[in-house]
Amino acid sequence: MAISLIQKYNVAGPRYTSYPTVPYWDNLSFSNEKWIESLKRSFAESNRSEGISLYIHLPFCESLCTFCGCHKRITKRHEVETPYVDAVLKEWKLYLNILEERPLIKEVHLGGGTPTFFKPKELKRLLEGIFETAEIAENKAFSFEGHPNNTTREHLQMLFDLGFDRVSYGVQDYSQKVQKAIHRIQPFENVEKVTQWAREIGYKSISHDLVFGLPFQTLEDVLFTIDKTNQLRPDRIAFYSYAHVPWIKGSGQRGFDESNLPSGDEKRLLYETGKKHLLDAGYAEIGMDHFSLPSDSMYKSFENNNLHRNFMGYTASKTQVMIGLGMSAISDSWYGFAQNEKDLDDYYTRIERNEIPVFRGHILNEEDLIIRKHILNLMCHFNTSWEENSMYFPEIENITKQLGEMVSDGLIQITDRKIEVTNEGKPFVRNVCMAFDLRLQRNIPNTKIFSMTV
Repeated sequence: MAISLIQKYNVAGPRYTSYPTVPYWDNLSFSNEKWIESLKRSFAESNRSEGISLYIHLPFCESLCTFCGCHKRITKRHEVETPYVDAVLKEWKLYLNILEERPLIKEVHLGGGTPTFFKPKELKRLLEGIFETAEIAENKAFSFEGHPNNTTREHLQMLFDLGFDRVSYGVQDYSQKVQKAIHRIQPFENVEKVTQWAREIGYKSISHDLVFGLPFQTLEDVLFTIDKTNQLRPDRIAFYSYAHVPWIKGSGQRGFDESNLPSGDEKRLLYETGKKHLLDAGYAEIGMDHFSLPSDSMYKSFENNNLHRNFMGYTASKTQVMIGLGMSAISDSWYGFAQNEKDLDDYYTRIERNEIPVFRGHILNEEDLIIRKHILNLMCHFNTSWEENSMYFPEIENITKQLGEMVSDGLIQITDRKIEVTNEGKPFVRNVCMAFDLRLQRNIPNTKIFSMTV
């Protein structure tokens, strides 16, 4: 890929797990009452036909990984598990009180933090407490994030017995110097062990998360990590760009000097070379920074145009309602977003008051809903069109003009009413989405908010 294109398009931009993006939520006109109203409307429309998704945030970690951008609480005190599970179960009951029928649960994802920080018996108590109040869809998709250093066979078996058949392991990089810099010492043998356990138990999809652009990381490190990963042949691979945002995440991302990070050109070379090795190994590119074997449900979903993207990342199917439980979790009713308190003590206080612990959010207007569809199409399918009136909005003519340079650079193709991202343009899909992001264009930030797109 030409370095000039990298230099030209390497700007700060959102990752588009939502539209509008969180910094552009209209919190002033938002209220918990409006959020609940939007949730009830969406739940009534979609619960019986497609079910709902649950994202459960489990924030505790025993040590701080300096690359991490998640909301977490660092502690070695495992007595925190029980009160947290109690609080999440109470939050779920608060939602049950406002929903007018028994929920049909289609998707569950346990994220963090470190979900496997929790003892299997506490995770079982949490999940059984939720499942006994709901129906479970036949085509369910339950997944969790496991830390290779502390995921036990008991974790895997217990969750499998409750219906979980997908696990994602955070690998990042196998280089010892990189692991030391990011404070994540994790031998290959640990990843190999938990991957084999999951296969033996019967998990249908095993994913490994790799990160490029980490401190001290070289091209040799990335290729070494990919070669070791190929030995285990996970069904899915997320090959993420490290998002360096210390102005947001504070001291956790200041554990090394920024001069230790690869430059934009170097970082893109890490990705392009790594991507080629993954494709040569039989993986297919799915959406942005994701790869899967053709036998995996993610690939089949991409081929059938069913791929979806939300605050859980890419999912193989869509539900209109996603309820986020736990500290900092984000919910999505399609018509609105709502985020829980990010401070653990504040979260507990709201739960004790019998309040749904939302502290900010956004209710989408008609323009938001149309743009959201376009950005989802681009992020999931690398194309979008406005052949239907429901996808047309007046500013789209100006948007296509703005994208003229990307057409000239061979990154996209524009026909009468359609935009197609080319293979050369896939690394810049975030830049294409930014042209549709009217809230960003109307209020360009004068301070750092987003990570770089390359």
